[in-house]
Amino acid sequence: MYIEGKNAIKQALEAGVTINKLMIDKNYQGRKDEIISLAVQKKIKFEFVPKLVLDKKSKTAHHQGYIAESVDFNYCEVEDILAKALTRGESPFIVILDGLEDPHNFGAIIRSCECAGVHGIIIPKNRAVQVNETVIRTSTGAISNMLIAKVTNLKDAIKVLKENNVWVYACEAKGENIFSCNKDFSLPTAIVIGSEGFGVRQSLIAYCDGVLSLPLKGKVNSLNASVACGIVVFEIVRRRQV
Repeated sequence: MYIEGKNAIKQALEAGVTINKLMIDKNYQGRKDEIISLAVQKKIKFEFVPKLVLDKKSKTAHHQGYIAESVDFNYCEVEDILAKALTRGESPFIVILDGLEDPHNFGAIIRSCECAGVHGIIIPKNRAVQVNETVIRTSTGAISNMLIAKVTNLKDAIKVLKENNVWVYACEAKGENIFSCNKDFSLPTAIVIGSEGFGVRQSLIAYCDGVLSLPLKGKVNSLNASVACGIVVFEIVRRRQV
């Protein structure tokens, strides 16, 4: 798997992601460069190559002169996410993605969640986007600091969360207005974001403790999944700070 772009690689190096080799545009040779400094510090092999080599290897066409060859993404378990919150002495805050398909949306969600202090993201193993080069690139390095659990069955994952006293809310239309509802988001909380075309499945909503909605005033009746997720997670952050 490749990590592309200066910010993404810098975050990966700082987070201790295993990198086998780092390739840098040879035109940058001789410059003082924090990526090179980090690679030297962590004893990671790097080489200067022609830009054409990077262009051919790039999966995103936005490598910025840097491509790192890393091992496949290391997914975690749901319990690891809960343990992370416990270690920090914080109330668990988790995002569940139900059938998200667009890697750009996934990357943007990871970025928003990392900025909001979300402890981890849960995704299904099948019929959904997985971590790939585009997701890594779009997250602009945030993925290096985010736990992601890949599960066979989201219903089973929700069951585990509930056994650990986590309240689970689906984000869908015709639910309670998230800005005016009386939910106590200081409690352990997980939100479910649905796919771009179909939202959260009804069969999954039945396992949730409630449905939260964003009030839409325009003629378009839905938001981009990553935008909706960003609004919801930061509203929960705001409510936790009140």
